[in-house]
Amino acid sequence: MKIDTLINARWIIPVIPENQVLEHYSLAIQHGRILEILPTSKATQKYAPATIEELPGHALIPGLINAHTHAAMSLLRGLADDMPLMRWLNDHIWPAEKRWVSEEFVADGTQLALAEMLRGGITCYNDMYFFPEVSARVTAAAGMRAVIGLIVIDFPSAWAADADDYLQRGLEVHDQYRSHNLIQTAFAPHAPYSVSDRPLERIRTLADEMDIPIHIHLHETRDEIQQGLQQYGCRPIERLQRLGLLSPSLAAVHMTQLDDDEIGTIAESGTQVIHCPESNLKLASGFCPVDRLLKAGVNVAIGTDSAASNNDLDMFSEMRTAALLAKGVAQDASAVPAFTALRMATLNGAIALGIADQTGSLEPGKSADITAVDFNHLETKPIYHPVSQLVYATGRDKVSDVWIAGRQLLRKGNLTTLNPDEIGGRTTTWKKRVREE
Repeated sequence: MKIDTLINARWIIPVIPENQVLEHYSLAIQHGRILEILPTSKATQKYAPATIEELPGHALIPGLINAHTHAAMSLLRGLADDMPLMRWLNDHIWPAEKRWVSEEFVADGTQLALAEMLRGGITCYNDMYFFPEVSARVTAAAGMRAVIGLIVIDFPSAWAADADDYLQRGLEVHDQYRSHNLIQTAFAPHAPYSVSDRPLERIRTLADEMDIPIHIHLHETRDEIQQGLQQYGCRPIERLQRLGLLSPSLAAVHMTQLDDDEIGTIAESGTQVIHCPESNLKLASGFCPVDRLLKAGVNVAIGTDSAASNNDLDMFSEMRTAALLAKGVAQDASAVPAFTALRMATLNGAIALGIADQTGSLEPGKSADITAVDFNHLETKPIYHPVSQLVYATGRDKVSDVWIAGRQLLRKGNLTTLNPDEIGGRTTTWKKRVREE
């Protein structure tokens, strides 16, 4: 049978079924989708591929999903470090954004982020930033998958004048990409402290009508909780519950400040949680109680946050940190085992973003979003348990190849749709502009 691509690998870790590791298996791709996963001995007899990839020392995993970031902020990487969130935002990031954010800034910053993410095995990201139509255009041109946030915030920016303007512009972006095979959209109200009740109520109504997710920073810091109590007389989760926003369509980012009742509320409502362990650690925001959330039945995904606060877009590092941090917080070495961390970085992210029917696991019928990890290195030997090796002993530098919808975007470590030299040159130009301001 003629097919587009056959990948023969040492291991395939499909994520579904759970804890399964297939050795000496092959993955058949046709028309951008996974056709079959079968033993290599059978695949070579059954299929006549137009392209064949031999990866005898590699593990194939679902493409990693960065469930929360601000891609264009890669141009602000390292601008301001080692300070708490609100000081970081008020004194450094928001002033820099007010001065520099434009269509050009977002295009160049997003391309820088895409190159970094693809080289690190990320095939899909969930964004929240200004000029989302630019992020969508650049991402689609590169062939990457994304959920583009339709940002809403009360105060004006270079992109919109007020909450109503943000919503109107966001709806236009949604209409433009509503049928795109790689680009989905989500409403992205920034945070409870920066978006008032009326726009949040309208977002809830529109999201229900349009059947798209809502993506918001929530319970990130103690300061946010205090602001909520002072301004609204309740904690932010209670406020969102009153407004009808807690539901399976809500992806709540950070969630470091949770009591037992709130964990119960989140679980009962089906709200998704996106954990950004390294950003939370760097900004000293607190600890997301991941183990307790998972045991309560909450779907927890992983994101990097922006390169301005992390300072990288490295999902292998986030997986490892998420697993180790969860053990320390729970005081339980069995909390968040390796497979759970891998699932959080793949399928759980797809579930949180409402795209699990398309990606997040290697299953027949799903999009061929695949990351190949090269275990032919001393740093990854010996290999007793490939999943543990991925989470605890592997870095993004071991990613060799990436496919999205069957198209190879990283081949033996080289980007196929983005020009690193051009991106690097534009990044250097932006550094000079921002530094000289």
